[in-house]
Amino acid sequence: MSLLTRDYDFELPDELIARRPLARREASRMMVLHRAEQRIEHRAFSDFPGFVRSRSAEKNDLVVLNDTRVIPARVFSDDGKIELLFLEPAAQKNAWKCMVKPGRKLRLNNVVILGGVAGRVAEITATGERVIVFDAPVDLEKIGTVPIPPYLRREAEMLDAERYQTVYAQVPGAVAAPTAGLHFTPEILEKVPHAFVTLHVGAGTFLPVKTEQITEHAMHSERFAISENAVQKINDAKKNGGRIFAIGTTTVRVLESCIRAQAQPQKNAPLQVRSSDEIQIRATENGATDIFIYPGFEFQIVDVLLTNFHLPRSTLLMLVSAFAGREFILRAYAEAIMQRYRFYSYGDCMLIL
Repeated sequence: MSLLTRDYDFELPDELIARRPLARREASRMMVLHRAEQRIEHRAFSDFPGFVRSRSAEKNDLVVLNDTRVIPARVFSDDGKIELLFLEPAAQKNAWKCMVKPGRKLRLNNVVILGGVAGRVAEITATGERVIVFDAPVDLEKIGTVPIPPYLRREAEMLDAERYQTVYAQVPGAVAAPTAGLHFTPEILEKVPHAFVTLHVGAGTFLPVKTEQITEHAMHSERFAISENAVQKINDAKKNGGRIFAIGTTTVRVLESCIRAQAQPQKNAPLQVRSSDEIQIRATENGATDIFIYPGFEFQIVDVLLTNFHLPRSTLLMLVSAFAGREFILRAYAEAIMQRYRFYSYGDCMLIL
């Protein structure tokens, strides 16, 4: 186990970055990692339902997905000189926390005009975001665009409005997609028992860890909610010996945050591993988590993980390394590069059993 950031690095040929989605969502490749055997298998995502137990009298698995919806959060000022990324609503009426570029254009009390609506900078946070209070609601659907990841190195296109969104996206609030879910079609989703949680993915998901030691990294916070219906399905599956399939790292963060908040106040401290009938999570409408999952973490809820291939030195790569082991993950990434898998948001996926 390593807690050095440099040990979560790898070299990726530029041509393996998937800059556009495939014609069909379910056509992506799926690398399957068998943790117990340390074995790698190459499959297609269309095979995913075959890994989910759903027809036994008991021990049925449950697939848990994040139903957040990406908002058209990228906006330019009416004069075209300032780019803003709307992160989340602030406490005041018609106020938003935003990232702005260039920052020198929006100092404290400066005004910006978006779609004819004036906004004043009321606060600059310690990390540089602006809290902007607008005179009226800003119509992001009219003036904004989907904030696709910067590593795509292109402007958002019409297809991104549909494809940088899961087919089950329901709750607006994310500025990045929960990309493991992009592979699902309605037909595949219908084949597996499932439940939804909501975590609004923030801009911090793209940021690399810059500290030498992982433990010195300040994790970003994200808002989440989990309903009574989802809680009942999850608790029942765990109690009856079913496996919880987390679709994406964002789902992992919701589930493991829920159990951690109940069991222990220290957000990243080790927990005592408990039997399945002792594990119960609770519903919440207004949760927030800055949980940082890296090797040494004891998972309490998640048994299986579907995830995309992640950026080097990212908190997401560290999370999957905690789940499958750093050496196994880096061996799998090397295999993916050799086999010409497609990487990142619009790329292929990995199922970790």
